[in-house]
Amino acid sequence: MKTTRLLDLTAATVLLVYVGLSPPIVSGDPGRRVSMTLVRGAAALGAFCLDGSLPAYHLDRGFGAGSDNWLLQFEGGGWCNDVASCRDRSKTHRGSTRFMTKTAVFTGILSNNASLNPDFYNWNKVRLRYCDGASFAGDTQVGNGTSMLYFRGQRIWNAIILDLLPKGLAKADKALLTGCSAGGLSAFLHCDNFTSYLPKTADVKCMSDAGFFLDAIDVASNRTMRHFYNQLVSLQGVQKNLDPNCTRAFYPEPSLCFFPQYALRFIKTPMFILNSAYDVFQFHHGLVPPSADPTGRWNRCKVNVTACNPHQLDALQGFRTDMLGALMNFFRNSTRGGMFINSCFDHCQSALQETWLSPTSPRIHNMTIAKTVGDWYFGRGEDVKEIDCPYPCDKTCHNLIPASTTDSLAPNVPDRKSLGTGSQVFQNDLIS
Repeated sequence: MKTTRLLDLTAATVLLVYVGLSPPIVSGDPGRRVSMTLVRGAAALGAFCLDGSLPAYHLDRGFGAGSDNWLLQFEGGGWCNDVASCRDRSKTHRGSTRFMTKTAVFTGILSNNASLNPDFYNWNKVRLRYCDGASFAGDTQVGNGTSMLYFRGQRIWNAIILDLLPKGLAKADKALLTGCSAGGLSAFLHCDNFTSYLPKTADVKCMSDAGFFLDAIDVASNRTMRHFYNQLVSLQGVQKNLDPNCTRAFYPEPSLCFFPQYALRFIKTPMFILNSAYDVFQFHHGLVPPSADPTGRWNRCKVNVTACNPHQLDALQGFRTDMLGALMNFFRNSTRGGMFINSCFDHCQSALQETWLSPTSPRIHNMTIAKTVGDWYFGRGEDVKEIDCPYPCDKTCHNLIPASTTDSLAPNVPDRKSLGTGSQVFQNDLIS
């Protein structure tokens, strides 16, 4: 089975059933509904979604002491790595603002409620809508004479920033660039570039949520994710937008720099890494993609970790070991970096109130994600790096894996409103 069809939809799809089964977000806080802004000047920059529509973002203005502080969140939503899957994607909200919902509800790290988001509640908060299929990193186009596909993620990123600068971003005092899933990968790719747009006096940092995608060997001894990313980088013209120091170091395989584990050591801006060591998307598509399990031996384990046999649990523990190994240099040597690597079967934890900050949110050493990120950003600790014990020791985990698997993914599968995206994973019902 082609990995194109497996990865074009996001972990939000994989975990779709969770949305209906999960407890509600903190009672009494439905979140703030924020309208979409189209980037009218994008056309002059050649910045288009896959189908040629204008890119967009949602801006919730800061207030009080946070008026000069900015938090930008990349939306996620998988990728496309061939013309057919990108064309399919261009006919959905994954590739066109024409099909996107026009308002979004801000919750979790985007909440403006001080009790639910104490460190960032009054900041200017922006959600960058995702419509290019390459984590805002491509810059080319393909056409067949009658239609055109625009792979212009890098230009979309530039156009949105240029639109925000005169709205106050140019005078930012503090700034945090973040994103979830494919958007979390974007945070790695654009972190240093973000810093270059802002005043030299600004305190600029970046955080990736569920974006530390591993160059994993799957259970059939194949590198499914590497093959997929190689195709994506080639198709969408991504290589020229990758860190040149990284691509030189990994020549003749520059596409490896699309993987955060290889790009991380070249990032100069302080970075926080929020990830599950048993990330569900990577479990289902990196470690055990359907192509590696044609007989479905992993099906029960994928939907219920307590049904995993000893051999399968060993593979999952091996994946955690590989992730920690890829992070070890950062853990030991980064003096300005932070991390929260928990052992929950989850994917994306900063945009959902329940996991960001609530009475039942996951904890490591009794520290919530919100408290850990805040302590790191504001320097309220010397070494803010938390690594959880291995499954199943963490009793604060919800272990949110789906009640049914959707490994036989097909493009354009709708849910009752719109498929959740990286920055909206588990929040399908929060978009309208």
